[in-house]
Amino acid sequence: MRYLTAGESHGPALTAILEGLPANLPLDADRVNLELARRQQGYGRGGRMRIEKDKVEFLSGIRFGQTLGSPMTMQIKNRDFENWRDRMAAHGEPPADIEMVTRPRPGHADLAGAQKYNLTDIRNVLERASARETAARVAVGAVAKQLLAVFGIHVASHVVSIGEVASGHVDATVIAANLAAVDASPVRCLDEAAAAAMMARIDRAKEEGDSLGGVFEIIITGVPVGLGSHVHWDRKLDAMLARALMSIQAIKGVEVGGGFALAALPGSLVHDEIGYRDKEGYSRLTNRAGGIEGGISNGEPLVLRAAMKPIPTLYKPLQSVDMADHQPFAAAVERSDACAVPAAAIVGEAVVAWEVACALQEKLGGDSLEEMKAHFAVYQEMLHTR
Repeated sequence: MRYLTAGESHGPALTAILEGLPANLPLDADRVNLELARRQQGYGRGGRMRIEKDKVEFLSGIRFGQTLGSPMTMQIKNRDFENWRDRMAAHGEPPADIEMVTRPRPGHADLAGAQKYNLTDIRNVLERASARETAARVAVGAVAKQLLAVFGIHVASHVVSIGEVASGHVDATVIAANLAAVDASPVRCLDEAAAAAMMARIDRAKEEGDSLGGVFEIIITGVPVGLGSHVHWDRKLDAMLARALMSIQAIKGVEVGGGFALAALPGSLVHDEIGYRDKEGYSRLTNRAGGIEGGISNGEPLVLRAAMKPIPTLYKPLQSVDMADHQPFAAAVERSDACAVPAAAIVGEAVVAWEVACALQEKLGGDSLEEMKAHFAVYQEMLHTR
């Protein structure tokens, strides 16, 4: 399975093409739209969330609510395109009064992208580098979640910290069982005292013209033993998941299980002891490994965390240099969120859902959902006889 996304932030639409989905998978567009709406929530979001109310359109690969096994195309229209039609036209000459963007913003892809692609107008970079692209990936992840749910696999997330404000420890299984309550929190945090402090900290950042990053955690339950592999570097499940999370705009760090904290502990306090029960099989007495050992899922919940840097578009602008005349200037604001960590967690859910779905499809094989389910039943029976 694989996918591609296309589209610019202020272009006509975002598009995703998904290849390799099994035939006969029931897909509910409302569930995709629900995921798109979750991405647009969160305390500290900016004006773009009031402009766009994302809805998905299926253009190919599905008929009467079921996949066909052929490539699926999904489209999310950009409502703001009507205000950008002349400046983002696909053909013709640029308008005479168009303003070229020559002032790169620190922390963005602006300057590096313009240099790499030999561009004089930075808008040709920022339109695609924008986190608006993640709407397409959330739609892709929503499809993956519907495939995973058939096999009893579910994805959840919550915010661990915003700025210097951190929540108390909440067990991963509690988060997985209370996703609706997490979504009801403006900052997607079950710790009510920490959530209030996070919102107050976001308010202060807004007043100061600044922005905040943070950390979110993703939990995937119901993952069977055996996804991923130890035999090749690019088939290791933790490597696949880390790559997916690092591909999200503004993510600068990823942890699996205990992550960096494990480096400070002795091995006796790190490795998960193994147990066995009749009819249930093997289990781990703890889950510090985050459900992955040797690049392979071990049957415990997958637990991952990602660190998001503060959004670099600030109302308290940083210094930069104009590409046209190399003169210094204070970087301009395109549009800014004071904090997008809660929304980034939803994107995180989407990208890991796709990777787990890919690993599941690789393990089970099958061109149809029925074939995958039959293979899954055989595999589960095999595990229970060992």
